[in-house]
Amino acid sequence: MKKIFKKVVSLGLLGTLTVASLAGCGTKNTGSTGSDGGEASGTGDGTFLIGGLGPLTGQAASYGISVKQGAEVAIQEINDAGGVKVGDKTLQLKLQFEDDEADGDTAMAAYNTLMDKGIQALLGTVTSGAGLAIADQTNADGILQITPSGSAKDLTKNPNAFRLCFTDPLQGETMADYAVNTLGYKKVAMIYNNSDDYSTGVAEAFESKVKELGGEIVAKEAFVTDAVDFNTQLTTIKGTDAQIVFAPVYYQDAAYITTQASELGMTLPFIGSDGWDGVLDKVVDKKVLEGAVFLSPFLATDPDTAVQAFVTKYKEKYNATPDQFAADGYDTVNVIKAALEKAGKTGSADLIKAMTEIEVKGLTGTVTFDASGEPNKGAKFVEIKNGEYTAKTVE
Repeated sequence: MKKIFKKVVSLGLLGTLTVASLAGCGTKNTGSTGSDGGEASGTGDGTFLIGGLGPLTGQAASYGISVKQGAEVAIQEINDAGGVKVGDKTLQLKLQFEDDEADGDTAMAAYNTLMDKGIQALLGTVTSGAGLAIADQTNADGILQITPSGSAKDLTKNPNAFRLCFTDPLQGETMADYAVNTLGYKKVAMIYNNSDDYSTGVAEAFESKVKELGGEIVAKEAFVTDAVDFNTQLTTIKGTDAQIVFAPVYYQDAAYITTQASELGMTLPFIGSDGWDGVLDKVVDKKVLEGAVFLSPFLATDPDTAVQAFVTKYKEKYNATPDQFAADGYDTVNVIKAALEKAGKTGSADLIKAMTEIEVKGLTGTVTFDASGEPNKGAKFVEIKNGEYTAKTVE
């Protein structure tokens, strides 16, 4: 997921459309703390210090807070079970998480702080803009870096960097295949943020794949970050012969777009990218989202035993329902655990080598990694039905 800055103004969505830093409910820890609630400072015998980077304040705070809290659940779970067996030692995990505000300069300063504290692997960044800003430095330092949710292609350009989530191109291609081949629509409209790398990257891949599959983009409507009025773009789409609308945007934008589309009398189905996760909390009338389908690696209502165990622990700890970012944080910690066990050592070079030799059954799917740093795992679809997120089976 990419760096975002959304100036949210009430526009028929009431007070529920607050800034992303207030997304979710319950206690959200912020600041730089260890996984046990105390200040993490360096490492000692018997511990392995994981550094974390993500926005804990600002417009994108919801994403970083969720990743941090999901990681904390995993660390507590692992430590309570006895820790991680690494060679002839058993290590306890600790987390030092710094606020990067989803900003490149802040991320660099926060990363340097983590390195000064002696981190041994990096969980992060959460957003792509921040990750791209530190990518070359983490590679120069040779530290294992795993982004739980940054989807920009270049985040894995260096050999020390890996990704847990889907890439932008994969999302666009997957949703294009769904629209054209699964649903059978040939006339497709798009609305996207052309000042945001995430939205643009997914949109470009979607458009290319639709054309490859024999479909046609009948409207390609753009907006810029901080936009809250989409009536012009939606009116243009309404005037075409589009059969479906693809909106590769974040949940705040998705809430505005679907609400205003309903007000314009539009009845076209909407599909979206993983940025839609959380959209139900941002609309007044959930009916405007009925039937919408988006890509997501995690669904809290999934009956899977491991998923429900995580949801229960997360709710008990934070009084909130975990989203995909929390699951990403949880899985990333378990990937680091698997790399430690496989390597049998704690050195960065050994951990990086081990990454392509492990398989982890996570909340977001069973995943392996190739030498390019990309994950191999299946996509999941979520459909909004009767005001709730439901798993959708796509053949």
